[in-house]
Amino acid sequence: MEKGDYTISDIYQGGYSSLKPNYGDIFTGYRVDARNLGMSTDARTANVLKEVSENLSAGAKTVELTQVSPEVFDAIPKDQLKEINRLSKLVGADVSVHAPIMEPSGISQQGFSNIEREATERQMNSAVERSHEISPDGNVPVTFHSSAIIPSTQYKMTPEGKKIERLIVINQETGKMAPIEEEAKHYPGIIELEKGKIYTPKEELDALNNTEWINSITNLEFYKKEADEAMQGALIPLAPLLTESEQGKPIEITTPQQKAAMNQLQRAEIFLNNVETSFNSLYNKAYKYSDEKSKEKLKEISDEWVKNIEEIKKQGNELNYPILKSQLLDHAIEKIRMVAPPKGYVPVEDFAIKHSSETFGNVAFNSYKKFGEKAPIISIENPPAGGGLSTGEDLKKLVEVSREKFVEKAVQEGMSESQAKLQAEKLLGVTWDVGHINMLRKQGYEEKDIIKETEKIAPLVKHVHLSDNFGFEHTELPMGMGNVPIKEIMEKLGKEGYKGKKIIEAMSWWQHFSPGGKQNPPLKPTLEAMGSPIYAIDMAPYWNQTPGFQQGYFSGYGQMLPPQNYQTWGSGFSMASLPIELGGQMPGAQGSRMSGKPME
Repeated sequence: MEKGDYTISDIYQGGYSSLKPNYGDIFTGYRVDARNLGMSTDARTANVLKEVSENLSAGAKTVELTQVSPEVFDAIPKDQLKEINRLSKLVGADVSVHAPIMEPSGISQQGFSNIEREATERQMNSAVERSHEISPDGNVPVTFHSSAIIPSTQYKMTPEGKKIERLIVINQETGKMAPIEEEAKHYPGIIELEKGKIYTPKEELDALNNTEWINSITNLEFYKKEADEAMQGALIPLAPLLTESEQGKPIEITTPQQKAAMNQLQRAEIFLNNVETSFNSLYNKAYKYSDEKSKEKLKEISDEWVKNIEEIKKQGNELNYPILKSQLLDHAIEKIRMVAPPKGYVPVEDFAIKHSSETFGNVAFNSYKKFGEKAPIISIENPPAGGGLSTGEDLKKLVEVSREKFVEKAVQEGMSESQAKLQAEKLLGVTWDVGHINMLRKQGYEEKDIIKETEKIAPLVKHVHLSDNFGFEHTELPMGMGNVPIKEIMEKLGKEGYKGKKIIEAMSWWQHFSPGGKQNPPLKPTLEAMGSPIYAIDMAPYWNQTPGFQQGYFSGYGQMLPPQNYQTWGSGFSMASLPIELGGQMPGAQGSRMSGKPME
């Protein structure tokens, strides 16, 4: 501005123009309101009140109480949870909970145990009830991992599409897991003998179930043959008595040979009883793990068995009963041989969904039963890719089946089916971890494939975890610092994904770039990466424009309010810093004549 014969420079030197903004190097191209971004607490400490307070002081409007260890979670005193509730109300912040990581399926290193599953269910119920203390007047989201220890089927991306590279199967009887990989086998008659015939993991699984079933029946027949041989040796000396018994004459054991033969026949009957026990076990396995068509055949075998066993009890005596029972077992074994092999081995994902859905359905229903409309939301998270139930397809199926379990239990308790479905949809959903799903790159997935996984799960998402990485290791960086396609992911999540809370998980950032504590929180780079508006009016300037300021925004207002502005117009309420118009004094020369700033 010209005034007479001199010029006064602008006090506000200006930042980058909103018409030609410099968005910085980490801007993802997708804008998120700062109110929808939250910080996670340090999972290693039970001093959660201090953690929440520090995160709120850093500017977060949402904080997630992150406790991945059951031992640390149980060390949190009840009064801290209540104090977090009061603190969040005081500052108008939202709080969510990441519950301890537990295996909901009941699978452990020792195999599957329903007792173990029920114990985990009780532990999860406790976590939900404690989380309710943080937000007793609302539906606090409580995140549980879909799995903790089970491995996942490994896929390989080929020009033809997704191909199973390694299939993890589990024995439904023992709960033991085993990997199955593609294998070349050499059999007589194969033309290309050197290469052999390639069997896919699914073909290997079918072969495994077939072999298991055939071996079980073969073993049963072997023991049946031993029982028959023992019985045959006894019947030769007893042949005359057997003829007399068929003629209705009384049986009289008179010779030592006949007595010895009767003892042998009784032993043979014990063998037959053991064979019957084995047959019952085989039948039970077939019925538990067969499809509906096979179950119909098994019902026919059962009906026929009951009818025939009643007949031989009426007709039999101590001599001919073992013979009749042997014939009945021969007929039953022949019938069950015709039944399709049961699925004794199944992919671990199918098994886990079957049992984990029961756990999640029960936990959600117990929460609703205790807290009603204010019940916490059970939000199931995808673990790092490579773990069980980590894909969009698996997680979608798990949530859908869990909702079915909720409805089934609610209807049994007297709730209408329509109301039960509404509550199931409200209380059971997904926490989508964008960093975890990006780790599919290790299996050859490309960006487009990762986006498709998000598309599968989008309608079920209630909560989002934000962390960036390069697709190979479980690193946790602020968004924009790796190669997670966050813009495309958030667009696929659509309206619900935009509305949901997005929690920043950046443990690797704190570990490497904030030595000794949290002096350098990941909130600021996340605000820049997500292009959040600086002010609450949802318009420019944005956090990703702060590189255009003279200083970082957290170190003052930069060029927007430079130091000269404070010196000219005042910056506080002490007499030394008040504007001249309000009684303050402009500092002049101090010390020597050449020190300080002269009066203009």
